[in-house]
Amino acid sequence: MTIPYGRQDVTDADVAAVVAVLRSDFLTQGPAVPRFEAALATFCGAAHAVAVSNATVALHLACRALGLGPEDWLWTSPNTFVASANCALYCGAKVDFVDIDSRTYNMDAGALERKLTEAKRVGQLPKIVVPVHFAGQSCDMRAIRALADQFGFRIVEDASHAVGASYLGQPVGSCLHSDITVFSFHPVKIITTAEGGMAVTNDASLAKRMQVLRSHGITRDDNDMEGPSAGAWYYQQIELGYNYRMTELQAALGLSQFSRLDAYVQRRQEIAKVYDAQLADLPLTTPWQSPGGLSALHLYPIRLHHADARKAVFDGMRKADIGVNVHYIPVHTQPWYRRFGFRDGDFPQAEHYYAGAISLPMFPTLGATDQQKVVATLRGMLQ
Repeated sequence: MTIPYGRQDVTDADVAAVVAVLRSDFLTQGPAVPRFEAALATFCGAAHAVAVSNATVALHLACRALGLGPEDWLWTSPNTFVASANCALYCGAKVDFVDIDSRTYNMDAGALERKLTEAKRVGQLPKIVVPVHFAGQSCDMRAIRALADQFGFRIVEDASHAVGASYLGQPVGSCLHSDITVFSFHPVKIITTAEGGMAVTNDASLAKRMQVLRSHGITRDDNDMEGPSAGAWYYQQIELGYNYRMTELQAALGLSQFSRLDAYVQRRQEIAKVYDAQLADLPLTTPWQSPGGLSALHLYPIRLHHADARKAVFDGMRKADIGVNVHYIPVHTQPWYRRFGFRDGDFPQAEHYYAGAISLPMFPTLGATDQQKVVATLRGMLQ
């Protein structure tokens, strides 16, 4: 059986939680979604949470709530899944990227400052910056927040990899350094709702706008309507919104999984320590962990010192039934983004990391025997 790079852990308790919803009066727009929102908001120390159908739409709603539109710029990391950039295009905005730090593989705050200084000179400052907490480790949000205060942009943390992580003693999602934080509950993430996402914020007006936008732009709140309500059945569409709602089934699964969040992160830390120790003498770089935070370790990406060996190692691991993967192909090198003028060499640190990157299996139910197979197979190819 193939050892995958990531795998969900669905227990009997999770199944029972979903079955209970199936036998209830609500399959959508019932009590489970608000309970899931409240649980995650409380865990993060944020004031509001808005559950949605996936993290991509959470990014879209965050951009819409912050007023991103045509002629605006959004900047993000090139080392991410395409959704972190696509959310800007959905709003008709323009996209640019900021190169990554060579140790964390996250957005480099120094590179961001230099790019902002030049953008201010030419009058092209971004409206929104989306730092991506790659592999589960927070970006240097205190430094990015200071730059936001100086240059006047808004911040959406793409924490799709980082539910359960912390930064400077606070949970990722506290929004102490950002306007909105977005989480993903895709099956290979830290906890899953099968598909699903969440946006958290401390700004009541942003939360309310995202809530309206996720449900067709419709409100039943008298305070938001044009003119008086005609009765208890009455609603008004006040924006062009979407059907981005999370179902009760997803929320029930998420709530059940949420009870094991800390245990999942702890187990990922244990697996990473084994990799760290047993791969230390090989010609590769293991993930660097900042002492200022705790990574959720969604991924365990290694970087081979000899990039020309990557394809052979990747293919060899797959042939041995070890489902390694690569995260990520730099977004600016994708054909769609080359249409906007991006070229190889634009973001050299992201491209250098990608050239030798391989993600090893990392999930909480990864057993010792399977992990030793991963290590032994990799060692056999590199020694």
